[in-house]
Amino acid sequence: MRIGVYPGTFDPITHGHMDIIRRGAKLVDKLVIGVATNPSKNPMFNLEERVSQVLRETADVRGTIIEVVAFDSLLMDFAESQKASIIIRGLRAVSDFEYEFQMAGMNQQINATIETVFLMADVALQAIASKLVKEIAIYGGPITAFVTSQIAHDVQLKVNLNKR
Repeated sequence: MRIGVYPGTFDPITHGHMDIIRRGAKLVDKLVIGVATNPSKNPMFNLEERVSQVLRETADVRGTIIEVVAFDSLLMDFAESQKASIIIRGLRAVSDFEYEFQMAGMNQQINATIETVFLMADVALQAIASKLVKEIAIYGGPITAFVTSQIAHDVQLKVNLNKR
């Protein structure tokens, strides 16, 4: 069984993430979506909320087994624990490539048996970044072009809660 890991913070999960999930799912028999703690990013949603959102948003993805797992470790340790042979990463721009290329090289030094596969973001989705979605929402802008209506609702609730 070919197992892939798609890691990320998913704060929140966007249409861009979902595009990579749907396309990545076609490459493996099982796709483990690793939701990282990553406290350095100061997430809007806690880990449990992000896992729940990813589970909800991926419930209709067909064609492979999908698992959503929280992790707080080195990516390669997590991938090994999941028995993955592939790490799937999405690329939006050249700046993403430079960072991801460096990470792939470091990860290969840690475990050369796990390959990193880069998927280019759909042209229509390249501008979407979770950080920008949150910023737009904080300033009262519309975000439904970037996330599902349920995620937009979740984000708006958080924004309203944080204003208190």
